[in-house]
Amino acid sequence: MCTGYLADQIENQFGDGRRWDLEIKYSKELHPLGTAGALKLAESRLGDVSDFVVMNGDSFLEIDFRQFVRFHRRRRGLASIATLQVENASRYGTVQVDTGGRVTGFSEKVGSNLPGLISGGVYVFNRAVLEHIPEGPASLERDVFPELLGYGVYALEQRGTFIDIGTPEEYARAQVICDRLYGAACRMQELGSWDDEKC
Repeated sequence: MCTGYLADQIENQFGDGRRWDLEIKYSKELHPLGTAGALKLAESRLGDVSDFVVMNGDSFLEIDFRQFVRFHRRRRGLASIATLQVENASRYGTVQVDTGGRVTGFSEKVGSNLPGLISGGVYVFNRAVLEHIPEGPASLERDVFPELLGYGVYALEQRGTFIDIGTPEEYARAQVICDRLYGAACRMQELGSWDDEKC
């Protein structure tokens, strides 16, 4: 888990992950490194994996991870992006994709209230992506993805719930969904489907 602002609170909340039967390792930024810089800093935590999933911490996307990883491995590109169509893309940059699912370009936020295909903030990367990330502050969206297009970047469109908590309304919506998911997890635990002593 890449952390920066309020990192200690995050680590105190989640600990080492044992209570969810998983292992959490932290990569803490001492100063802001951007989305790509944070990923580069965390390289040593990846072990010897060939592919890995990256998720933005300020958004929620309903996604089938198995399907997404299979899609990535079939395409054999360096990166795959989970995308979705929105009615108003004014808050986001958009993704241009050809008929085969290959990403051909990116457009920065333009502020127009038009529909568009956007990134859902979930990615699968081949480890070789790290060779294209410079040391220090860098952005995946602005600095890295445009440079990777020639190596193969693919998009898989999603149809599930998406929330970007960048507005008060979306933040409130995220809180409601989080509470529902937590409640569902606790009900699973009560039925014996999931062992979490914290519910």
